[in-house]
Amino acid sequence: MDKFTTLTGIAAPLDLINVDTDMIIPKQFLKTIKREGLGANLFDEMRFDRQGNEIPDFVLNKPQYREAEILVSGDNFGCGSSREHAPWAIKDFGIRCVIAPSFADIFFNNCFKNGILPIPLPQEQVDILMKDAEKGANARMTIDLEAQEITTSDGQVIPFEVDAFKKHCLLNGLDDIGLTLEKAAAIDSFEATQNAQRPWV
Repeated sequence: MDKFTTLTGIAAPLDLINVDTDMIIPKQFLKTIKREGLGANLFDEMRFDRQGNEIPDFVLNKPQYREAEILVSGDNFGCGSSREHAPWAIKDFGIRCVIAPSFADIFFNNCFKNGILPIPLPQEQVDILMKDAEKGANARMTIDLEAQEITTSDGQVIPFEVDAFKKHCLLNGLDDIGLTLEKAAAIDSFEATQNAQRPWV
């Protein structure tokens, strides 16, 4: 998993509440178990019409937000079904941080396991960041995970909270497999001892 330390990038404003996982990645794209390629279908039914043409008014289709790495959105982001394809699609598109007043629990935890930093903030602070994002490509935010701070394009600093263990995992690029491999020496030692003591097992 890619490490997340400091991110400076374009923030896209998606001023919607209850953005569910079917909106993020519709059900017809869930047949794959690969994490790559889903970014092309992120928000598919909002980005494209039935003929596959881009809908110009959708935020991620606007020229100034095509390279967005941060998404600022509304309350209850990631609600609905627990599909892990949703953070896969977000990450594959290039978004590494989602900011909202609240998140659905399963989506929130899946983000950390896939190298995405979800940041819940009070509505008034999200409103500040939403307005900053609306300035377009010239307004770049900085997310500093180590310092737990968001810096707007005009230099305003907004602190955020994050679980210490989840922060450690993101800073070091550790998913569940990576965490297990950190204990590889201890696991090998245990297995060797068990094989010596109980060779019949």
